[in-house]
Amino acid sequence: MNTGTAEDVRLTVWVRGRVQGVGFRWFTRANALSIGGLTGFALNLDDGRVQVVAEGPGENCHRLLDWLRSGDTPGRVDGVTEIWDTPRGGYDGFAVR
Repeated sequence: MNTGTAEDVRLTVWVRGRVQGVGFRWFTRANALSIGGLTGFALNLDDGRVQVVAEGPGENCHRLLDWLRSGDTPGRVDGVTEIWDTPRGGYDGFAVR
């Protein structure tokens, strides 16, 4: 799949580290909204990770992924795992769950 284009994609990311209780989901949402064209959510998982799902243009999803890996996030990111897929739709905006 060519993820570097304007074609819509689905990006699912799992972020490990000190990413809960530090505003991580809120800042992820704010960043997704500022990039624009993205829908999805950021969700705390029971194991301490944050899951981020973003759908929209591949270039915009890459910008969000670059930010998640940048060290510019709240807390401390120890690792990021991502999966690219085709969009499923059904999201209204970008939510914190």
